[in-house]
Amino acid sequence: MRRRTRNLILIGIAVLVALPASWYLLSPLFINRVVEEEFPFLPAEATTAMEEAMAEPEKTIEDPMPPGDMANLRILAQGEFYEVAHEGHGRATVYELADGSRVLRFEDFEVLNGPELHVWLVPVDPVANTVGSEIPGYVDLGPLKGNIGDQNYNLSADLRLEEFRSVVIWCQPFRVPFNAAALNPP
Repeated sequence: MRRRTRNLILIGIAVLVALPASWYLLSPLFINRVVEEEFPFLPAEATTAMEEAMAEPEKTIEDPMPPGDMANLRILAQGEFYEVAHEGHGRATVYELADGSRVLRFEDFEVLNGPELHVWLVPVDPVANTVGSEIPGYVDLGPLKGNIGDQNYNLSADLRLEEFRSVVIWCQPFRVPFNAAALNPP
């Protein structure tokens, strides 16, 4: 009887550990996180004007677009996302803003969700499916904000962009590159 009780306790503990771990690892596959960030360089007036224009597409607006820093915007690199280990699509673009800062922007972006997805810049193109081993020379830009939608990632001033050839959506726990996009000059 003691042996059976001990086995039941061990099974109970195993289930209590396995359930949360399974939820942590598998639930992102069924849950989408949608992000819709605006361009970081558009003034509030321009965003409002565009929203009004989209609400009434048949109406002609006589007012000019509000002034902004769009004329001083420069594309430094861009590329389309391609499948590495999981399906996905979208565009990655590195912009230099009027103030000299740089931002990596994803547009029309979608990737299969997963646990602890991060955005990496890597020095290789194309990115191979290197399950279980990290890509040497990567820079982690932080957690992926959402697996669907437009989003921005600030690049530090000391980052030497010319050393990186791709952006990768990286799954930390499984050490798997989900998607990648080459960062080519325009």
